[in-house]
Amino acid sequence: MARTFRRQRQAQPIAELNLTNLIDLGFTLLIIFMIATPLINQEQTMAVNLPITSAGPTEKPDSSTKFQAIVIDAKGHYFWDSKLVSFSELDSHLNAVAAQAKPPVIRIRADGALAFQNVMTVMDALKKHGLSKMMIDSQTTR
Repeated sequence: MARTFRRQRQAQPIAELNLTNLIDLGFTLLIIFMIATPLINQEQTMAVNLPITSAGPTEKPDSSTKFQAIVIDAKGHYFWDSKLVSFSELDSHLNAVAAQAKPPVIRIRADGALAFQNVMTVMDALKKHGLSKMMIDSQTTR
């Protein structure tokens, strides 16, 4: 009579889940988002009262799109990278940007109380340098 010394296999799967790895992943993602969130809003440090528009569907730009903001405050002063510049300095910055192989999208952030002619002057300068990708920022109502 032959005797088998093997254990019989259990027909049930092991239902244990190690949560330590998931908790580590959660904390890592939390830290990444805590660091990245202030960087997202970094360019919006200029205090400008943007014009108000109604909310509507907008398309999201792809991740490779670069943006450059031009801010015009209520007094008509121009800002490039949060630095006060004259219009001639702004024109030279636009000339340098137009010389790039893939120029960024220019974001015009103008104060709502500003005369619209100042915005049109910047748009004419963009057109003169061949920078056709631009957008005008505004506040949305809910």
